[in-house]
Amino acid sequence: MTATIAAIRFGYGLPLPGGAPVTPGAMLAALAGPDVAAAAHPVPALADVLPLIRDFDAARAALRKNEALRPAYDAAVAATVAQQQAATRATLVRTLGAADGLRERLVRFWANHFTVVSTAGRTRALPFTLTEDVIRPLLSGRFAAMLRAVAVHPAMLLYLNQAQSIGPGSPVGKKRKRGLNENYARELIELHTLGVGAGYSQTDVRELAELLTGLAYDPETGFRFAPRWAEPGPETVLGRRYEGAGLKPIHAVLEDLALRPETARHIARKLAVHFVADEPPADLVADLEAAFVASDGDLSVVHAALLHHPAAWGPLGGKARQPIDFVLAGLRALGVTAADLAALAPLGRLVLNPMRAMGQRIEGPYGPDGWPEAAEAWINYVYDRANYAKLVAFVQYVPVLSGMTEELEKIDPAAAANPLINPPQEILEKSKAWAALTDEQTQEYNTAYAAVTGG
Repeated sequence: MTATIAAIRFGYGLPLPGGAPVTPGAMLAALAGPDVAAAAHPVPALADVLPLIRDFDAARAALRKNEALRPAYDAAVAATVAQQQAATRATLVRTLGAADGLRERLVRFWANHFTVVSTAGRTRALPFTLTEDVIRPLLSGRFAAMLRAVAVHPAMLLYLNQAQSIGPGSPVGKKRKRGLNENYARELIELHTLGVGAGYSQTDVRELAELLTGLAYDPETGFRFAPRWAEPGPETVLGRRYEGAGLKPIHAVLEDLALRPETARHIARKLAVHFVADEPPADLVADLEAAFVASDGDLSVVHAALLHHPAAWGPLGGKARQPIDFVLAGLRALGVTAADLAALAPLGRLVLNPMRAMGQRIEGPYGPDGWPEAAEAWINYVYDRANYAKLVAFVQYVPVLSGMTEELEKIDPAAAANPLINPPQEILEKSKAWAALTDEQTQEYNTAYAAVTGG
């Protein structure tokens, strides 16, 4: 049962990849070790994405002056699309094949916590770089370090418009008559640290927004501090005064926000909800909060507290898998390997489209609050989930059905070789075998189905 819980609650389903750790100690040791999946399946980093953004900008500017240069612009667009597609495939391949399932689950948790989405075609691959350059490397470090790195990453600066926020009293603000943008400051408090309704005021949000001015996007390096954009004078956030030049006061406020008790409580509950239950045990949340506070937000300590808590190994069924997790678990149950997925040509039709049909897209959430955790958020998509699960469980069970492979080969040899290409109802109706299952076969089928749908 321990291996099953490790696979479903802390990984991406059964069967587990070879060498997958299944005990808390082994899982934490793997998490502390090298990131094997990242090395095996590279995803574009910021240094890879920025040159294509610059090429796109240059080609678009040239096209506006000369329509004859459209082929160069089209090539720049195609390059950004190809880069996003490569990042998407590599991300899914990593997740499906990684023996270290806990790492992949935590990467998705923290990437969702710090949600970023591309808002323009030129930056379509940029969100992947936040995960690659910040989330994965800092997964076992201090929360404050991750928070600081996120704050200056161009994916966040552009998504929440911090790159356009200028202090109204700054030299540039006075000259250009451009003002403050509070988007990032608000989400920094409400979503990334303290949590909604944690006792802050609109004044705190505005003062924090003023303090954050100067954080700017740079097409060459990704980030730069623009002192002429920064609001002059001290700011007071949650009762503490911050002043000084450059990044020093910004780093100070981020450190303080990261170590607030409200932040510890917020992060503790989110982790417990994500991994254990929509209504998690109070003692689990309390233990995670205490671990966060005692360690000054050391995520390795917090993750260890989660894995060592009895509730983490309690009965399954307290969570509904989100569509991305659901589809990946289905692929694993079908025996699709990382190498298979890496070579799969119609990735959109066979993998990405089912996710979208169930309400989740690989490109990211529809708002900065990330994907919802509650089962009710996905209940409208239960029909699509049931059909997909039926396909997965049925095809997994096909080899033990007498004559089923031969039957499929008569109908469609390609379907027998790769059952993923047929929708579930077509397989069931053509085979005519479903109604003929014995009670024993039905029970075996239900076991296979449960392995896919279990939360």
